[in-house]
Amino acid sequence: MSSKDKTAKDEGFLDQTLRPNVWVDYIGQENIKANLKILLTAAEERSHPAEHILFYGPPGLGKTTLAHLIAKETKRQIKITSGPAIEKVGDLASILTNLTPGDIVFIDEIHRLNKMVEEVLYPAMESGVLDIIIGKGPSARTIQLELPPFTLIAATTRIALLSSPLRSRFSGGVFRLEFYAHDEIKKILTRSGNILDIELSDDALDEIAKRARFTPRTANYLLKRCRDYAQVNKVPISKDSVKRALGLLEIDELGLSSSDRRIMETIISKFSGGPVGLKTIAAATSEEEATIEEVVEPYLIQLGLLDRTTRGRVVTKKGYEHLGYDYENTSN
Repeated sequence: MSSKDKTAKDEGFLDQTLRPNVWVDYIGQENIKANLKILLTAAEERSHPAEHILFYGPPGLGKTTLAHLIAKETKRQIKITSGPAIEKVGDLASILTNLTPGDIVFIDEIHRLNKMVEEVLYPAMESGVLDIIIGKGPSARTIQLELPPFTLIAATTRIALLSSPLRSRFSGGVFRLEFYAHDEIKKILTRSGNILDIELSDDALDEIAKRARFTPRTANYLLKRCRDYAQVNKVPISKDSVKRALGLLEIDELGLSSSDRRIMETIISKFSGGPVGLKTIAAATSEEEATIEEVVEPYLIQLGLLDRTTRGRVVTKKGYEHLGYDYENTSN
């Protein structure tokens, strides 16, 4: 198969193709990588599976990628599932009882795990046993199954929804993934461009990076849309073509989408700039509360366009100026 044919085949799994396969290709999160290398090396020297690890932070920062990298670096099999997919204890039991020693179990969005399942997970993580109740009423009995040694890697965008007992059982560490710096996003885009065989000028890279919301997933998404625009219009990927492509997507120079701007404009026009509660904003904009809290707010707060106070959300002076409104401080 030629390299061109292979690239075409890989396009069907593009997000997976762009994921780093080795540590050196994983850009950013240096402190987490340093801690993980020590943790994994120490476990390997003792011939033990790595201890359980929890990653948390906004979507798109590389939590799933880190789990895959750990599996590849330790040469372990990884079983992938998610909190909502494990509906009952039997689902968890079927996963854990089919493991081989040293396997990795990755649970994404673990904060959405059923509470009954969570209770069964505690002894599995801590003691390597699975307690299953068979039958109901007076005739019910408990069977304790021995599990092979395994590593649980979990990811969540909402760590506050995790119970304290569950968080405490991640003995390997609880790591927060931070937003990426502008230069780190440019390096990620350069790597992705090389994989996709895209020629990018430095000013085009810079233009995409500054609109990428400090997030690798968003950066790669914007890169692919700019590539599509350039391909269809038979133009090179330049600063001008990037601006036109992202203009069609209604993404402004700070990376704000039409949805982001609508939320801020609603707070300004309907609620005098705030403070206003999350439920009210969601009702006024027809957006889900979780989307506002997990996707929209973190980036707006990071840019200093929005404040989250005890009384509610407030658009800042910088937010007013970005949207072209005259600023009046009505929050007092």
